[in-house]
Amino acid sequence: MTWNGVLNNGLDDFLTWYSRERSNPLSVRSADTVLTLLALRGADRRTGVPAPTPDLVRRVLTEDLPTLVSAGPEELADFPAVLSALADRLRSAGRLNAKRHARLLAAVSEVLPDFERAMTTPENMTWPRWYASLMRADETDTDDPVAVREWLAAHDRTPRADRRHLPETVSRLALSERTAATRARVSEMLLAAVVADLERTSTVEPLLAGLPLDRGDLDEDQLVDALERTRDGLLDRWTAQGLAEAFDGTFAHLAPAVDAYPYLALADTLLDDHLSYYGDSFVPLPTPAELPTPAELPDLVRAAPLPATLAAAAHDPSAAGAEARELAVRCGFLQPSETSARQSGEAASVWTAGTPDELIELGADVLAVLVARLADDSDEEYAQDAPHLLYTLYQRGGSVGSVARTAAEYEAWMVDPDLEDTGVVVPGSAPAGYVTPAPEELSALLGLPGMDEADRTALDGPARALASVIDRLAESGVVFRTGDAFGLTPLGSALTRYVLLAGRVAAPDRTAVRAWDAATMVQAAQEWPREAAARTLADWLDGHDGGAEAWSDLIAAIGSRNRGTIEAAYTRVLFTLLDTAAAPAGALQGALSDPVLGAYAHQALLARGDKPDEDQVSLSARATLLIDQLDAWYGKEQRAALLAGIAADRSDEDEPRTAPGSPVLTAAFDRAAATWPAGAPALIAALAAADPYRAYQVLDRLGRCHPDPGVAAAAARVASSANPFETGRKAGRRGPGKKKRKPRRR
Repeated sequence: MTWNGVLNNGLDDFLTWYSRERSNPLSVRSADTVLTLLALRGADRRTGVPAPTPDLVRRVLTEDLPTLVSAGPEELADFPAVLSALADRLRSAGRLNAKRHARLLAAVSEVLPDFERAMTTPENMTWPRWYASLMRADETDTDDPVAVREWLAAHDRTPRADRRHLPETVSRLALSERTAATRARVSEMLLAAVVADLERTSTVEPLLAGLPLDRGDLDEDQLVDALERTRDGLLDRWTAQGLAEAFDGTFAHLAPAVDAYPYLALADTLLDDHLSYYGDSFVPLPTPAELPTPAELPDLVRAAPLPATLAAAAHDPSAAGAEARELAVRCGFLQPSETSARQSGEAASVWTAGTPDELIELGADVLAVLVARLADDSDEEYAQDAPHLLYTLYQRGGSVGSVARTAAEYEAWMVDPDLEDTGVVVPGSAPAGYVTPAPEELSALLGLPGMDEADRTALDGPARALASVIDRLAESGVVFRTGDAFGLTPLGSALTRYVLLAGRVAAPDRTAVRAWDAATMVQAAQEWPREAAARTLADWLDGHDGGAEAWSDLIAAIGSRNRGTIEAAYTRVLFTLLDTAAAPAGALQGALSDPVLGAYAHQALLARGDKPDEDQVSLSARATLLIDQLDAWYGKEQRAALLAGIAADRSDEDEPRTAPGSPVLTAAFDRAAATWPAGAPALIAALAAADPYRAYQVLDRLGRCHPDPGVAAAAARVASSANPFETGRKAGRRGPGKKKRKPRRR
């Protein structure tokens, strides 16, 4: 099947009318572009030209032109001028009355600011638009495919340091993804045009002129090829002739496709981790304390042992090793073989003269290859957990982890939840080989009292296996291990964040976090581990000068956020993470009347030695603080009872164990009830009203074990009648230190 790829967009008809009716010149390129896009968008063509509507005007000007067409500042006015002239053409043909004509002209005028902004923002750049803009700046004839190819060859020969680089806000991956998206969009438009031409019943000429759609033996593969040729021809016509063929062949490395980035596989894995923790890629991660700036990245990447790491990986016979060889050759770290000579050194100059974005992209590629090589290593017990280790270290805000504690979590030991994300101290020195901590150190690390040599021996194998994987990661300089402590290096934080962002995971930097308002800060921090949340909240306050207004806004946001939901208790934890000793007294005094945090503020003022007015604190606020305290005591008693049961099972005692009571919980409740207005029954009701989700298990426990039958009956009755988990309102979110743990991928 042959096809000239011409689109019947009514250009000749429009130009004939325009030359007859107007004396001022009109850009033929702009007219052809606008008419083609309108036709592909399905505009009515019964008058011989595509008829714009207000909706089509906005879509063409703000969606299509800014991503598909390269145009200099002097050409921007041509495109809306074509749309206005089209409106006049339709009016003269009797297709628009005066009112609709005026509405269409107004739509063109109203969208102009958005159009100009969209055409000039770097965020709409694609590879063809970028290179076409460079060619036009060099006064290269973009309509001449020979001139275009010569320019590309000269650009490829130009030392990287002497080339014009992408704007700092634009990554190469973003251009690759946007380029793929625009190609797909034009392909979809053309396919829709085929369907419309097949289904047309009017006298309108088919849009895809010359395509024999009426033939019964139309070959699908031939149709696809024809549509692809037309798509590439349109994209070239809108940017520079010959670019599509050049980027599919000799100059593919100048405009890499999405599949040319090895780190995207790792990005998908980290996104999977993030969704497993939070269920939403838009939930932001905390920013590591040691996150280098873009200006610091080049030296960090070049100082890392990436060449040696990649060269070593290249000798691996696995599929990951083959990928490592290809990358090492492209980077100039290995001499090419005959089969890979064409790709030799394509990225070699990045190492010496690359931009920060190119260097971190190279580092991310090396990291991804290393992780993939680890995952292919069946001899390493925890090799497949390498990506998860990177994610959890970043998710904890870059805090230093413990090898033994992480291994214990992997082996399903009952690590104290309050210690899971707590950072450990990095020793000044330690043996190169891994040594599992002594039993007493393990008890402190895991929150499991009474660890002995048998426990240490049981954990020794998993801990050593995990340390081996960590040490393999450390070969690239992204992770360190000193004794039992391990964590991300500054380079590791930067590379992991880069890969997370590529996976569309929200990973803001410090500047972005400081710019948040109080409500956004609270919404994010309630999901984070406590150490990361505390550090970031303090930094946010510091970024707002630590003034009374910032403190008041933050306290108010903590008190109001998620009120009445299961998440409210986790949000309130944030108040306990604030350094209230440094808070302006006025902010805490003002919070005394807060119906949720008033008692928290009163407690903080007392701890500072102030004398707050207790009468300002409402009963609801007092009940809120009390239910949080009772819940904490209840949790500690439950854990203590569970550990005691485990210890008893391990002993030789034959005495049967009875179900433990809750003496600490009941004693705390009785102390509060003694001074509560109207006594224990009123206190029970107040606790249920303050937070039914948190109160339920506390009251249910009191109903089972309180020694006073009257109190027990009242607690059980309220717990039974006001059980919030039977109302269908239960949520699944975590709070600081309460995150969902991702199961190991075996």
